Amino acid sequence: MDWQGILTLATLFSVLSALMLTRVSADLVLMAALAFLLIMGIVAPGEALAGFGNPGVITIATLYVVAGGLKETGAVQWIARRLLGHPKTAKGAQLRMIAPTGLLSAFMNNTAVVAMFIPAIQDWARRLGIPASKLLLPLSYAAILGGTCTLIGTSTNLVVDGLLQSELGIQLGVFELAWVGVPLLLSGGAFLVMFGSKLLPDRGSARDELAQVREYGVEVEVVSPGPLIGKSIAEAGLRALNYGYLAEIDRDGRLITAVGPDRVLQAGDKLYFIGAPECATELRRIQGLKPANGNVHKLDVSNHQRCLVEVVLGPEFPALGQTIRDSQFRTRFNAVIFSLAREGRRVPGKLGDITLKIGDTLLLEASHQFVAQYHSRRDFLLVSALSDSTPPDFRKAPIALCILALMVLASASGLLPIMEAAFLAAGGMIVSGCLTANRARLSIDLSVLIVISASFALGNAMTITGAADWIVDGILGTGDLSPWQVLILVYLLTVLFTELITNNAAAVLMFPIALSLAERLDVSVLPFAVAVMFAASASFITPLGYQTNLMVYGPGRYRGTDYIKIGLPMSLIVGGVAILLIPLIWGF
Repeated sequence: MDWQGILTLATLFSVLSALMLTRVSADLVLMAALAFLLIMGIVAPGEALAGFGNPGVITIATLYVVAGGLKETGAVQWIARRLLGHPKTAKGAQLRMIAPTGLLSAFMNNTAVVAMFIPAIQDWARRLGIPASKLLLPLSYAAILGGTCTLIGTSTNLVVDGLLQSELGIQLGVFELAWVGVPLLLSGGAFLVMFGSKLLPDRGSARDELAQVREYGVEVEVVSPGPLIGKSIAEAGLRALNYGYLAEIDRDGRLITAVGPDRVLQAGDKLYFIGAPECATELRRIQGLKPANGNVHKLDVSNHQRCLVEVVLGPEFPALGQTIRDSQFRTRFNAVIFSLAREGRRVPGKLGDITLKIGDTLLLEASHQFVAQYHSRRDFLLVSALSDSTPPDFRKAPIALCILALMVLASASGLLPIMEAAFLAAGGMIVSGCLTANRARLSIDLSVLIVISASFALGNAMTITGAADWIVDGILGTGDLSPWQVLILVYLLTVLFTELITNNAAAVLMFPIALSLAERLDVSVLPFAVAVMFAASASFITPLGYQTNLMVYGPGRYRGTDYIKIGLPMSLIVGGVAILLIPLIWGF
């Protein structure tokens, strides 16, 4: 191996060290590696930038837009309410959770799926009298396993498929991975149901810290006609909020203060919630509720351009000393007051009768331009938009689901390759109004795309310089290994990379090694490429290996040892099933 190969391996070691031992973001580390390899002349510009034009990467970017359309229309919440149901026992809850989570993760971004299910799982935990920590980590694992069932279920599958297309002209079908993915989901799900309760910790919910944040009162009304009429508080998901709780109901002027989970909702009920500012965001995403403040509907801003904003009143605010009703706030600022907090606490009484004072914190519904427009004005001491607070447009949820179904059908039937089908679906989301062009841009996770694309430069450098062959010589030099034994080594090495760095980077870095091993053994590359796909997604042992593991870390109050305790046997089960089935289906 010449100096270029040695320098490539040194770069690989530096990248791994930086990702494991520092807090520098993965996209910055890998872009630095790309630039270094390019400047040193180890890779040509076309080889360094090949990842940015790879079909798999482009497909991932396009599917972000499709997932954005599902999120903006509330289709995600719509599916959750219908699939999860209302189980009576803990094991019933686990079964009802794993099935829909795996199903949805097979066709859409599993990060969105986990974000959607977290509130429902927390509600289950309270109703069943068990800690949320018994359910949230299995939720993440079910989403990971569900993503392995189809080609579009996870970005890792699309990345490896893109490499197979560019290197060998091989393209996998949408459901080709299901022969292994479905058994993985079934075996992993069975393990979670049987042993999850014993291996997972017994810890309280992060909601216990709710009292430590600033508190608002938010009033909403049950829409008539609507999907919530005739449902109990629990069935409507109103006890599943992360950031607030239902304090009372105003029914035709009669106040109901002791609101139990079995209380049935009626048309026109005014529900009063107490909680953090994010509570208003959660309530706006529940179909069948509308703000009790009628001025919200008079706001001259279209639905997709609205967001929630917090402002602190300054000494030059023009309506100090006036009540909210007399302040003409909507006319002056084209924004509506949702709620008010004073010294971190809600102010009792009707919202319209509260007198505005210096330092009051208002929760507003306004346009996205409000922050930029009033950020430097002296009316407000502070202007801050709540992230991801645009209310969903439930009317377009069926359209978004139809677009997703047509995309899957077109690709699965062979009518269109997955990339072209994804392009049409993304365009359909924008043209149908499920998603605006601006929201489509914001839905694309650029940092993930940069990590994947920049990894290609390092992978290409390993192939060009012979570094991959050197690693292969080291593996094969340990003895006369059979293809099955080499497959096990490839799987284990990919799992190790995935737990230490990121799943997509691990797949890209392991692919040239897998390719070289297959060529050296004179066997088909498909079993090794598929092994890289599944191993790169099999991140169960650390919270950092996969984004969904990190998402449940806080809400479930987990520790690193919790992931090892249940993740290690899960990794062994998934790895054993995958290594057994892959050669049987694709052959050597």
